[in-house]
Amino acid sequence: MANPLYDEFFGTHAGKSAPFLHLPSGDTLSYQAFLDMAARIANALVEIGLAPGDRVAAQVRKTPEALALYAACTRAGMVFLPLNTAYTVDELSYFVEDSGARLLVCDPESREGLAPLAERLGTALETLDGDGNGSLSDRARSQPAEFETVPRDGEDLAAFLYTSGTTGRSKGAMLTQNNLLSNARTLVREWRFTSDDVLIHALPIFHTHGLFVATNVTLAAGGSMIFLPGFDRDRIFEMMPKATALMGVPTFYTRLLDDPRLNRELAAHMRLFVSGSAPLLAETHVQFEARTGHRILERYGMTETNMNTSNPYEGERRAGTVGFPLPGVELLITDPASGEPLPTGEVGQIEVRGPNVFKGYWQMPEKTAAELRANGFFITGDLGKVDADGYVHIVGRNKDLIISGGYNIYPKEIELVLDEQPGVLESAVIGVPHPDFGETVLGLVVPERGAEPDLDTIMESVRGALARFKHPRRLLVIDELPRNTMGKVQKNMLRDQYRDMFTHA
Repeated sequence: MANPLYDEFFGTHAGKSAPFLHLPSGDTLSYQAFLDMAARIANALVEIGLAPGDRVAAQVRKTPEALALYAACTRAGMVFLPLNTAYTVDELSYFVEDSGARLLVCDPESREGLAPLAERLGTALETLDGDGNGSLSDRARSQPAEFETVPRDGEDLAAFLYTSGTTGRSKGAMLTQNNLLSNARTLVREWRFTSDDVLIHALPIFHTHGLFVATNVTLAAGGSMIFLPGFDRDRIFEMMPKATALMGVPTFYTRLLDDPRLNRELAAHMRLFVSGSAPLLAETHVQFEARTGHRILERYGMTETNMNTSNPYEGERRAGTVGFPLPGVELLITDPASGEPLPTGEVGQIEVRGPNVFKGYWQMPEKTAAELRANGFFITGDLGKVDADGYVHIVGRNKDLIISGGYNIYPKEIELVLDEQPGVLESAVIGVPHPDFGETVLGLVVPERGAEPDLDTIMESVRGALARFKHPRRLLVIDELPRNTMGKVQKNMLRDQYRDMFTHA
């Protein structure tokens, strides 16, 4: 019996001297050297006492060794649980306890603070720092570079990813080998990746975007990655003439556009720019194409499903949309109340079904049953529509829907109007409590650098573009929008901040 995920992503590269990782130091790590590193770590995991099916939690900085830990877990049949490096000890305690992780790998600086947690849960604790050193590396160095791959089935669990938990407890999404394999295979075909590709990898590897899209696609294609610790504009500009692709979040592209060095000549060697994890402003699309000659490819995915849709590689990449459902993925727009499919052009909840859709939430059968239908469709929690040409538009999150005086109001519709106004860099529209209407609309605008938006003029534009019940009751200028690590606006924080604006009036 084989181990499909390891065999296809890693094992197929055995013996290859071709580079896999181009490191900031200027060194390269070949495929075979990476596989040797992963084999030694797999032996270390077994020495610690872990068995196939055990969960391995890792809150570590981005290094080749951290990535090799993922490969080692895959080869040893263990379930990999990457955790955001920003999580506090209190947050970590929930993830480690909920997952039943047998091992927690952390930064040496965090060891003292995490030791009581590990002792209480009976979890082994090892360290790995930003240079790839630590107790786990020390253990691995004395191990052989051979390891007998543990047989696994495609439906066996490969990873847990915890949702961000903006509405209650975070949920552990269980991802199978087939979930990860099917998505990477599809993206390699759809985005035309080959062994000649060199991807600039500046994303974190605790998130689906950096780990299961960027890394898995590179592995499946046999290409290489310029492996940066994080977003570094100077390094990205330095590497563009040597690279073919960049995967990023919208803030990557706005920061690149802020620099006059970004031009057609710099981007001439590049083949593809991909954006995801948060909505990309249409204006960013336009500016980037004007400066570089490249049109950013925007796609749509989530923790529970990896990628669902993508703008086409060949054909029109339409700004403000996330393209079409990927091959093998079915997408429905349904009525949130009845679950019945809605006609083309109508806004409803997005549901998807396909081999990319996760197995369910760890130890949460009620949540799984509520969001994963018996027919296999997953209720994403996103609101959207499909236009007459088949392009999917994301309107917002179901929880962001504003119900004011009985009317359903979709924030995205108002934000599109606000974003077009002179002096406005970006905006966020939220619903806040109101004594008469239940909720009312509050518009928050972030000014362009050096600009002072005229709020009265902006409101006049809103009145001309939208029905009265959609008008913000008030507009405020703020310095910036709160975002998570992947650049997604944290509207829950804004709702908390402004919740008393009208109730105490």
